[in-house]
Amino acid sequence: MHRRDIAMARATANTPLADRLAAPALALTLTAIAGQACAQGGFEAAYTIAAARIPVGSAAISISIGPDEYVISMSGRTSGLVRVLASGEGSMTVTGAVNGGRLSPLRYASKTTADDETLAVTMTFRDGNVHELEATEPRPGEDRVALTMEHRRQVVDPLTALLVPAGDGGEAVCRRSLPVFDGRRRYDLKLAFKRIEQIKADRGYAGPAVVCAVTFQPIAGHRRASPLLTFLTDGRDVEMALAPIAGTGILAPFRITATYMLGNVVMQATRFEAASTNASQPR
Repeated sequence: MHRRDIAMARATANTPLADRLAAPALALTLTAIAGQACAQGGFEAAYTIAAARIPVGSAAISISIGPDEYVISMSGRTSGLVRVLASGEGSMTVTGAVNGGRLSPLRYASKTTADDETLAVTMTFRDGNVHELEATEPRPGEDRVALTMEHRRQVVDPLTALLVPAGDGGEAVCRRSLPVFDGRRRYDLKLAFKRIEQIKADRGYAGPAVVCAVTFQPIAGHRRASPLLTFLTDGRDVEMALAPIAGTGILAPFRITATYMLGNVVMQATRFEAASTNASQPR
Protein backbone atom coordinates (compact mmCIF):
# COMPACT_ATOMS: atom_id res chain seq x y z
CA MET A 1 0.00 0.00 0.00
CA HIS A 2 1.34 3.46 -0.91
CA ARG A 3 2.09 5.99 1.84
CA ARG A 4 -0.71 8.24 0.53
CA ASP A 5 -3.22 5.38 0.75
CA ILE A 6 -2.07 4.55 4.28
CA ALA A 7 -2.45 8.20 5.32
CA MET A 8 -5.93 8.36 3.84
CA ALA A 9 -6.91 5.14 5.59
CA ARG A 10 -5.67 6.47 8.93
CA ALA A 11 -7.47 9.78 8.43
CA THR A 12 -10.69 7.92 7.65
CA ALA A 13 -10.27 5.70 10.68
CA ASN A 14 -9.84 8.76 12.89
CA THR A 15 -12.90 10.50 11.49
CA PRO A 16 -15.98 10.19 13.74
CA LEU A 17 -18.37 7.51 12.48
CA ALA A 18 -21.27 9.98 12.42
CA ASP A 19 -19.38 12.25 10.03
CA ARG A 20 -18.40 9.35 7.74
CA LEU A 21 -22.03 8.26 7.51
CA ALA A 22 -23.42 11.79 7.23
CA ALA A 23 -21.23 12.91 4.32
CA PRO A 24 -22.89 10.60 1.73
CA ALA A 25 -26.30 11.52 3.16
CA LEU A 26 -25.50 15.21 2.74
CA ALA A 27 -24.39 14.63 -0.86
CA LEU A 28 -27.70 12.92 -1.64
CA THR A 29 -29.67 15.67 0.08
CA LEU A 30 -27.87 18.42 -1.82
CA THR A 31 -28.42 16.61 -5.11
CA ALA A 32 -32.13 16.27 -4.41
CA ILE A 33 -32.51 19.91 -3.40
CA ALA A 34 -30.51 21.13 -6.39
CA GLY A 35 -32.80 19.24 -8.75
CA GLN A 36 -35.99 20.84 -7.53
CA ALA A 37 -36.03 23.90 -9.75
CA CYS A 38 -33.96 23.76 -12.93
CA ALA A 39 -30.85 25.31 -11.36
CA GLN A 40 -32.41 28.64 -10.57
CA GLY A 41 -34.05 30.30 -7.61
CA GLY A 42 -34.50 33.28 -5.36
CA PHE A 43 -33.24 33.28 -1.80
CA GLU A 44 -33.27 35.57 1.25
CA ALA A 45 -31.57 35.30 4.61
CA ALA A 46 -31.40 37.43 7.76
CA TYR A 47 -28.61 37.13 10.31
CA THR A 48 -27.93 38.23 13.85
CA ILE A 49 -24.38 39.07 14.92
CA ALA A 50 -23.50 38.45 18.55
CA ALA A 51 -20.38 38.57 20.72
CA ALA A 52 -20.40 36.56 23.93
CA ARG A 53 -24.12 36.08 23.22
CA ILE A 54 -24.70 39.85 23.28
CA PRO A 55 -26.33 41.17 20.06
CA VAL A 56 -23.97 43.61 18.32
CA GLY A 57 -25.31 43.72 14.77
CA SER A 58 -27.40 42.29 11.97
CA ALA A 59 -27.13 41.50 8.28
CA ALA A 60 -29.42 40.53 5.41
CA ILE A 61 -28.71 38.97 2.03
CA SER A 62 -30.81 38.55 -1.10
CA ILE A 63 -29.76 36.23 -3.91
CA SER A 64 -31.22 35.51 -7.33
CA ILE A 65 -29.68 32.80 -9.48
CA GLY A 66 -30.92 32.22 -13.03
CA PRO A 67 -29.71 29.91 -15.80
CA ASP A 68 -27.12 32.44 -17.03
CA GLU A 69 -26.94 35.27 -14.48
CA TYR A 70 -26.91 35.89 -10.74
CA VAL A 71 -27.38 38.88 -8.44
CA ILE A 72 -26.36 39.12 -4.77
CA SER A 73 -27.12 42.03 -2.46
CA MET A 74 -26.07 42.27 1.18
CA SER A 75 -26.31 44.92 3.88
CA GLY A 76 -25.45 45.00 7.57
CA ARG A 77 -24.32 46.97 10.59
CA THR A 78 -22.38 46.40 13.81
CA SER A 79 -22.25 48.39 17.02
CA GLY A 80 -18.62 47.87 17.99
CA LEU A 81 -19.36 46.84 21.58
CA VAL A 82 -16.50 44.38 21.23
CA ARG A 83 -13.12 46.03 20.68
CA VAL A 84 -12.29 43.99 17.59
CA LEU A 85 -15.54 44.92 15.84
CA ALA A 86 -15.64 48.31 14.17
CA SER A 87 -18.82 50.32 14.52
CA GLY A 88 -20.31 50.84 11.11
CA GLU A 89 -22.58 49.75 8.32
CA GLY A 90 -22.33 48.79 4.70
CA SER A 91 -23.98 47.45 1.57
CA MET A 92 -22.65 45.39 -1.33
CA THR A 93 -24.04 44.20 -4.66
CA VAL A 94 -22.62 41.96 -7.36
CA THR A 95 -23.94 40.74 -10.70
CA GLY A 96 -22.30 37.94 -12.60
CA ALA A 97 -22.53 35.02 -14.99
CA VAL A 98 -23.45 31.40 -14.31
CA ASN A 99 -21.40 28.87 -16.28
CA GLY A 100 -21.60 25.15 -15.61
CA GLY A 101 -22.77 25.75 -12.04
CA ARG A 102 -19.91 28.17 -11.37
CA LEU A 103 -20.42 31.83 -10.50
CA SER A 104 -18.19 34.45 -12.15
CA PRO A 105 -18.53 38.11 -11.10
CA LEU A 106 -18.96 40.82 -13.71
CA ARG A 107 -19.66 43.98 -11.68
CA TYR A 108 -19.28 44.63 -7.94
CA ALA A 109 -20.11 47.74 -5.92
CA SER A 110 -19.90 48.40 -2.20
CA LYS A 111 -20.04 51.25 0.28
CA THR A 112 -19.00 50.73 3.87
CA THR A 113 -18.48 53.09 6.79
CA ALA A 114 -16.47 51.96 9.81
CA ASP A 115 -15.14 54.19 12.57
CA ASP A 116 -15.85 57.32 10.49
CA GLU A 117 -13.92 56.02 7.46
CA THR A 118 -15.95 55.49 4.29
CA LEU A 119 -14.86 53.09 1.57
CA ALA A 120 -16.64 53.11 -1.79
CA VAL A 121 -15.70 50.55 -4.42
CA THR A 122 -16.87 49.87 -7.96
CA MET A 123 -15.13 47.28 -10.07
CA THR A 124 -15.77 45.21 -13.17
CA PHE A 125 -14.35 41.81 -14.06
CA ARG A 126 -13.27 40.23 -17.31
CA ASP A 127 -12.15 36.59 -17.56
CA GLY A 128 -11.68 36.41 -13.79
CA ASN A 129 -9.50 39.53 -13.63
CA VAL A 130 -10.40 42.99 -12.33
CA HIS A 131 -10.81 45.08 -15.49
CA GLU A 132 -11.79 48.47 -14.06
CA LEU A 133 -11.54 49.69 -10.47
CA GLU A 134 -12.65 52.85 -8.68
CA ALA A 135 -12.04 52.89 -4.92
CA THR A 136 -11.73 55.47 -2.17
CA GLU A 137 -8.10 56.07 -1.26
CA PRO A 138 -7.20 54.48 2.10
CA ARG A 139 -5.85 56.44 5.01
CA PRO A 140 -2.07 56.79 4.73
CA GLY A 141 -0.06 54.32 6.76
CA GLU A 142 3.50 53.05 6.52
CA ASP A 143 2.41 49.58 7.58
CA ARG A 144 0.01 49.10 4.64
CA VAL A 145 1.13 46.31 2.28
CA ALA A 146 1.26 47.61 -1.30
CA LEU A 147 -1.12 46.31 -3.96
CA THR A 148 0.03 45.53 -7.49
CA MET A 149 -1.81 44.72 -10.70
CA GLU A 150 -0.98 41.06 -10.14
CA HIS A 151 -3.20 41.08 -7.05
CA ARG A 152 -6.21 41.81 -9.29
CA ARG A 153 -5.79 38.68 -11.39
CA GLN A 154 -7.95 35.54 -11.06
CA VAL A 155 -9.96 36.75 -8.07
CA VAL A 156 -13.57 36.95 -6.93
CA ASP A 157 -15.41 39.60 -4.97
CA PRO A 158 -16.35 39.09 -1.28
CA LEU A 159 -20.02 38.31 -2.04
CA THR A 160 -19.38 35.70 -4.73
CA ALA A 161 -16.85 34.08 -2.40
CA LEU A 162 -19.66 33.42 0.10
CA LEU A 163 -21.48 31.06 -2.32
CA VAL A 164 -19.93 27.62 -2.73
CA PRO A 165 -20.92 25.05 -5.41
CA ALA A 166 -22.33 21.90 -3.81
CA GLY A 167 -20.45 19.64 -6.22
CA ASP A 168 -20.49 16.07 -4.89
CA GLY A 169 -21.35 17.30 -1.40
CA GLY A 170 -19.75 16.18 1.85
CA GLU A 171 -16.07 16.87 2.44
CA ALA A 172 -15.45 17.98 -1.17
CA VAL A 173 -17.42 21.18 -0.47
CA CYS A 174 -14.65 22.39 1.84
CA ARG A 175 -11.66 21.43 -0.28
CA ARG A 176 -11.03 24.84 -1.84
CA SER A 177 -9.15 28.11 -1.51
CA LEU A 178 -10.99 31.33 -2.41
CA PRO A 179 -8.90 34.21 -3.85
CA VAL A 180 -10.75 37.38 -2.79
CA PHE A 181 -10.24 41.04 -3.75
CA ASP A 182 -12.53 43.67 -2.21
CA GLY A 183 -11.16 46.72 -4.03
CA ARG A 184 -8.59 47.52 -1.34
CA ARG A 185 -7.41 44.22 0.10
CA ARG A 186 -6.34 40.93 -1.48
CA TYR A 187 -6.65 37.82 0.70
CA ASP A 188 -7.29 34.08 0.50
CA LEU A 189 -9.97 32.16 2.39
CA LYS A 190 -8.83 28.57 2.79
CA LEU A 191 -11.52 26.01 3.67
CA ALA A 192 -11.10 22.58 5.23
CA PHE A 193 -13.71 20.01 6.23
CA LYS A 194 -14.68 19.75 9.91
CA ARG A 195 -18.01 17.93 10.24
CA ILE A 196 -21.63 17.50 9.17
CA GLU A 197 -24.36 18.78 11.48
CA GLN A 198 -28.10 19.35 11.54
CA ILE A 199 -29.31 22.96 11.57
CA LYS A 200 -32.65 24.73 11.78
CA ALA A 201 -33.50 28.36 11.08
CA ASP A 202 -36.37 30.13 12.82
CA ARG A 203 -37.80 30.57 9.32
CA GLY A 204 -36.93 28.37 6.38
CA TYR A 205 -34.32 25.67 6.05
CA ALA A 206 -33.93 22.71 8.37
CA GLY A 207 -31.55 19.88 7.50
CA PRO A 208 -27.89 18.96 7.09
CA ALA A 209 -25.10 21.50 6.76
CA VAL A 210 -21.42 21.03 6.02
CA VAL A 211 -19.09 22.84 8.43
CA CYS A 212 -15.74 24.08 7.10
CA ALA A 213 -12.79 25.48 9.00
CA VAL A 214 -11.81 28.86 7.55
CA THR A 215 -8.28 30.26 7.50
CA PHE A 216 -7.81 33.92 6.59
CA GLN A 217 -4.56 34.60 4.74
CA PRO A 218 -3.82 38.30 4.05
CA ILE A 219 -1.81 38.98 0.90
CA ALA A 220 -1.83 42.71 0.10
CA GLY A 221 -3.63 46.00 0.71
CA HIS A 222 -4.06 45.47 4.46
CA ARG A 223 -2.46 47.30 7.38
CA ARG A 224 -0.19 45.03 9.37
CA ALA A 225 -1.31 46.69 12.62
CA SER A 226 -5.03 46.33 11.91
CA PRO A 227 -6.89 44.98 15.01
CA LEU A 228 -9.29 43.04 12.77
CA LEU A 229 -6.38 41.47 10.88
CA THR A 230 -4.79 40.46 14.18
CA PHE A 231 -8.09 38.99 15.33
CA LEU A 232 -8.45 36.88 12.16
CA THR A 233 -4.87 35.63 11.99
CA ASP A 234 -3.91 35.12 15.63
CA GLY A 235 -4.35 31.34 15.60
CA ARG A 236 -8.08 31.77 15.98
CA ASP A 237 -10.59 29.03 15.14
CA VAL A 238 -13.04 30.25 12.52
CA GLU A 239 -15.68 27.99 11.02
CA MET A 240 -18.50 28.39 8.54
CA ALA A 241 -21.61 26.20 8.28
CA LEU A 242 -22.92 26.02 4.71
CA ALA A 243 -26.48 25.07 3.75
CA PRO A 244 -28.12 24.65 0.31
CA ILE A 245 -30.06 27.28 -1.60
CA ALA A 246 -32.99 25.27 -2.94
CA GLY A 247 -32.98 24.68 -6.67
CA THR A 248 -29.49 25.99 -7.39
CA GLY A 249 -26.77 23.49 -6.44
CA ILE A 250 -25.18 26.35 -4.46
CA LEU A 251 -24.47 26.58 -0.72
CA ALA A 252 -24.60 29.77 1.34
CA PRO A 253 -23.35 30.55 4.87
CA PHE A 254 -25.84 29.65 7.59
CA ARG A 255 -23.47 30.44 10.46
CA ILE A 256 -19.96 31.90 10.84
CA THR A 257 -18.21 31.53 14.20
CA ALA A 258 -14.90 32.98 15.42
CA THR A 259 -13.49 32.08 18.84
CA TYR A 260 -12.67 35.00 21.13
CA MET A 261 -11.33 35.05 24.68
CA LEU A 262 -14.25 37.21 25.84
CA GLY A 263 -16.82 34.99 24.09
CA ASN A 264 -17.32 33.76 20.55
CA VAL A 265 -18.32 36.14 17.77
CA VAL A 266 -21.19 34.49 15.86
CA MET A 267 -23.14 35.48 12.78
CA GLN A 268 -26.12 33.13 12.44
CA ALA A 269 -29.17 32.99 10.19
CA THR A 270 -32.60 33.44 11.72
CA ARG A 271 -34.20 33.33 8.28
CA PHE A 272 -32.84 31.11 5.49
CA GLU A 273 -35.43 30.44 2.81
CA ALA A 274 -36.46 30.59 -0.82
CA ALA A 275 -37.99 33.82 -2.07
CA SER A 276 -40.19 34.66 -5.04
CA THR A 277 -38.12 34.37 -8.21
CA ASN A 278 -40.48 36.80 -9.95
CA ALA A 279 -39.45 39.59 -7.60
CA SER A 280 -35.73 38.95 -7.57
CA GLN A 281 -34.93 37.49 -10.99
CA PRO A 282 -31.82 39.03 -12.61
CA ARG A 283 -32.52 41.62 -15.28
